[in-house]
Amino acid sequence: MWLAFGILAVIFAILNLIFAFKGKEAKYFRFMSMALTILTLWVALKEELNLFFIKDFTALEDTAPTLINGLFVCSVGSILINSISLFKEKK
Repeated sequence: MWLAFGILAVIFAILNLIFAFKGKEAKYFRFMSMALTILTLWVALKEELNLFFIKDFTALEDTAPTLINGLFVCSVGSILINSISLFKEKK
């Protein structure tokens, strides 16, 4: 689930960038991208905490490194793309 939210966040960020450079209203795409970024982090943390609470430490050891890298890529991608369109609108 976290991967789907992360990919959707980046897609909305790219749509935000496209609309911003075309001079169209892009703030709703920016909002959706940032909201989905937050939901991505929340769902991923919830899944990892579930593994911790059921004491499935082997699964936690297997999933945590991939989860951290995936979250980092999706979050940074969303933030950078949204910031480009935000700074482009200020000019």
